[in-house]
Amino acid sequence: MFRRRESVPFAFVAEADDFRSNVTPPPRERLAPGQIVGRTLLGLTVAAGLVGALVLGMPSLDTTNAPGHRQQSEASDNR
Repeated sequence: MFRRRESVPFAFVAEADDFRSNVTPPPRERLAPGQIVGRTLLGLTVAAGLVGALVLGMPSLDTTNAPGHRQQSEASDNR
């Protein structure tokens, strides 16, 4: 039977490790203090918005209603 010389269908896949670059990327720049403060304030604003939405939305999610405030439709009054 016919047999291939390489172990995988594409030789470049098997030899991919041989072509890795030895060039290191430049070091990351340090953030300026103003950028750190800005990102912190942005994160706090987003967190406060989520907490505020949860606090304001909790009364509408409450399933226990007072018995005197139960709403009935007109169709249920005609029994």
